[in-house]
Parts: sequence; structure tokens; C-alpha cells
Amino acid sequence: MASKVMDLIYWKDTERTGMVLTGLVVGLLSLFQLSIITVVSTVSLAVMCFTISVRIYYQVLYILSWGDGEHPFKSYLDLDISLSGEHADHHMQKTMIMILSAIDSLKNLFFVGNVFESFKLLVLMYLVTYLGDLCNGLTLLIISVIAVFSLPLFYRQRQEQVDGFIAKIQAKINNVKDILQRLAQGGGPPPDPTPGGAKPKSQ
Repeated sequence: MASKVMDLIYWKDTERTGMVLTGLVVGLLSLFQLSIITVVSTVSLAVMCFTISVRIYYQVLYILSWGDGEHPFKSYLDLDISLSGEHADHHMQKTMIMILSAIDSLKNLFFVGNVFESFKLLVLMYLVTYLGDLCNGLTLLIISVIAVFSLPLFYRQRQEQVDGFIAKIQAKINNVKDILQRLAQGGGPPPDPTPGGAKPKSQ
């Protein structure tokens, strides 16, 4: 299943990926004008009309001896999506661990377990308020879907340039973090990176 998702993201099958991306974007865009109930019911109706028509068409071909009578959607019907008891327990445990870990992280952030980390969340939430004035969650979801189908492929094609750009940004971020940490600890000059660096003179 994961390999099929990666094939879609990296456009291994251009036609299938284009159909999936177009369907997702059009479906999300339609939510700006219609309710989610209307969108889901209309899409389901369209899919059912298509599948039933194709199924009847193949059945007619079989009756006329122009086809082998094989179900047109047999590959989808045979797709095994069931989980054994052991696998279900394993996935449930992983889900619970992730949920509890997220709750623990949020607890430390909101109740100031670490001042610097909580301050970063405060700045992030402040910036998100401006983002909320510019666009809504549906717009962000559409942008995220487009990014998922474009950024991995772009990164694979421009990996060296992107890595160099990210390294420069990371260096600037680390520099700012170092300054903020030193301010939080009372200021002072940065430590001398050379072995046996100069020690402050005694007064």
C-alpha cells in the first residue's frame, strides 16, 4: 500500500496520478460552494453510475460472447485490506503511543515545561493568527495536497540545490536559536570554540 502511494506522489504512473490529483483538488474546491454532504453524495453518485455502467457493459459483452465475463473491477475487489488480530493490536498500540506522546508534548508546551520551547510555540501561534486572516483551513488543505504531489518530485530533481538552500536556512536558524538561548541564560559572549580558549580575566 505504501509503495502505491509513493508511486502516486512521484508520478510513476502519470495518468493515474493526474486523475487522483485532479479529483482531490476539484473535490476540495467544490467545498467552497457546496456543503461536504452534497459533495460526498454527488461524488458517490457519479462513481456508482460509472461502475454500474461499466459492470453492465462487460456483462452484455459476455452475453454476446464478445468478452470473457471477467469482472472489470476484480483487482479492486480482491484487494486485501483486512488486518489480523496481531496486526490490529500492533497498529492500535502504535496509535495509542503516538496519541499519548502528542498529549505529553502539548502538556509540556502549554504548561511551560521548557521556557524556550513554549516561547517558540507562542511565536508560532501568533504567526498562525495572521495566516488565519489570509486564508482558511480549506485553502491550506488544497495547498497541502498540491504540495504533496509536487514537492517530493521537485526535490528529487533539484536535490543538491534544495539541500544547499536548506543548509543555509538551518545555519541562520541555529544562529538565532543560539542568540535566544544565551539571552535566556543571562546573556554573555558566545563560548570560544577553540580548545583551551581564552578565559575571562579576573577583576
